[in-house]
Amino acid sequence: MSRMIGFRPSPNHDERRAPVRFLMLHYTGMPRAAEALDWLCNPESRVSAHWFVDEDGTLTQLVAEDRRAWHAGRGSFRGVTDMNSASVGVEIHNPGHQWGYRPFPRRQMEAVVWLTREIVTRHGIDRADVIGHSDHAPTRKEDPGELFDWGLLAAHGLALARPRHLLADPGWDEAGFAAALAGFGYDVTDLAAATRAFQRRFRQARVDGAIDPETRAVLATLLAEEAARLRA
Repeated sequence: MSRMIGFRPSPNHDERRAPVRFLMLHYTGMPRAAEALDWLCNPESRVSAHWFVDEDGTLTQLVAEDRRAWHAGRGSFRGVTDMNSASVGVEIHNPGHQWGYRPFPRRQMEAVVWLTREIVTRHGIDRADVIGHSDHAPTRKEDPGELFDWGLLAAHGLALARPRHLLADPGWDEAGFAAALAGFGYDVTDLAAATRAFQRRFRQARVDGAIDPETRAVLATLLAEEAARLRA
């Protein structure tokens, strides 16, 4: 299925310094889509993304994928700090937590699925490297947040799924959990923030930063599944 794609060039980009490894998903966090699109294309904002997805499913390309769009900012995931160079960035319109966070409409999510499949195919991105902004910058960002339908992407093989059948709680203490979460890819300098970011992805029903048995079991199961997948 093809889609109509609009183009609105943003001046906010420069040369990539690394090959593309990640796809990073954001929400706009602004009340209106037109306002967000204007901001991403304003040279004074110093921010951009490669793609913009409106709530009605309209797709707009802002920056060519061979260029370094300025969407990720400070942060780290799986040891990568220059995420702008190593990723394609997609802004998905949603008012966000500050302006009335709400579920992402079905037409919008269908467009996100289509676009994600196109991007990961073009760049050979592993499903484990399709991430949210909060995964990269847990102390600064909450997007795309706990209402984003990661399960739909996972059902299409485009992102890691929350495990359905959990291993037993490994009983890690705080240091053990921090080591495991860092091994999965998160910057755990602020462990509570990193835990909340992990929960926004994989335990969306309760995002509280608590290192509880369910959160430990989800992480342990994900690590075991990824190890098994890499061995296969």
